Amino acid sequence: MNIKDYLDSTYLKTNTQAGLSESENIVVAQGFIQEAIDEGFKLIMIRPDRVTLAKEMIVAAQSKVLVGTVIDFPEGKSSLDKKLDEAFECIQNGADDLDFVCNYEAFKAGDIDLVKEEILGGTQLGLKHNKTVKWIIEVAALNELQIAQLSALIKNVVISNFSEESFSSVFVKSSTGFYKTENDLPNGATVSSIKIMLENASPLPVKAAGGVRTYEEAMQMIELGVKRIGTSGAKAIANGEESSSQY
Repeated sequence: MNIKDYLDSTYLKTNTQAGLSESENIVVAQGFIQEAIDEGFKLIMIRPDRVTLAKEMIVAAQSKVLVGTVIDFPEGKSSLDKKLDEAFECIQNGADDLDFVCNYEAFKAGDIDLVKEEILGGTQLGLKHNKTVKWIIEVAALNELQIAQLSALIKNVVISNFSEESFSSVFVKSSTGFYKTENDLPNGATVSSIKIMLENASPLPVKAAGGVRTYEEAMQMIELGVKRIGTSGAKAIANGEESSSQY
């Protein structure tokens, strides 16, 4: 296996988060996109307003790198209509993968119907346009039981409403990488959270995002069964080095 086939190279910082001007941040984004092209990573994960840029660079390079983006990022609290409008615009701009932030706070509050509705609507839109859909559940905001329950809910909505050949195109994903935890606890994928996701999301695939910083950690995740790894240190990981990135 080639580890690069599992790596979604990720750059999602706003200008403010990066401490950069708009023009400076575009240059950083261009660097990540070019690196993904040069290294042959599976995908470049970029903010919605950078999808067009990524697609143009990839087409110009005649590369097979996919373009992924995030929807309703990072809190997932928007209405379904807003989620779908943002996703449709990204589809039109050339996105291949749509990583929706699930409304995990609504789930925690017991509004299961709302969560089911957005899983169904977002997945329908993505699959209708032959896109890969991922649902970010934000494991750091959930306890172990909630991780299991939300993973199973997503699975059940998908297997009840879509054909079996669609299952491989709908992922359950661990984290945004932007959730603020107390006492510097991990805010991304952990071995324990990924094991719970894998047990409860199957047959849907799982993406481990955040917290994977070394080749060994990436291989551990792959051996557990994940199909994608989101990281802003993809090159370091692929080269057997440790990423200094926090995502």
